[in-house]
Amino acid sequence: MAKQIVKTDKAPAPIGPYNQAIKTDSMLFVSGQVAIDPSTNEVIKGSVQDEAHQVMKNIKAILDEAHITFDHVVKTTIFLSDMNLFTEVNAIYGSYFSGDYPARETVAVKGLPKGVNVEISVTAVLSL
Repeated sequence: MAKQIVKTDKAPAPIGPYNQAIKTDSMLFVSGQVAIDPSTNEVIKGSVQDEAHQVMKNIKAILDEAHITFDHVVKTTIFLSDMNLFTEVNAIYGSYFSGDYPARETVAVKGLPKGVNVEISVTAVLSL
């Protein structure tokens, strides 16, 4: 199984020893994305909805680089700083899919990188 690093300047650069995504022969594994604006490399300021949109835009940029769409996503994990944010984040998250939603879990964690409220990772297939 071949392994290829997927990298784009349209999504934030990694803030640690990892890659934005890894592509294998049939799958794409996207690292957890947070609300960092790739043009400034700074966490965006605003509401949890603004954060969720930026996270999904970052994921989209990585999917685009791999030449696939949200339709290819089969699994997601959402990390929240507080489960009380679930409704707002869920609404934004859902708007990026066409209705064939992936498998998912959502968990609240004690802390997320850079003090953000939302982090999302995805796994996708390369062909439908």
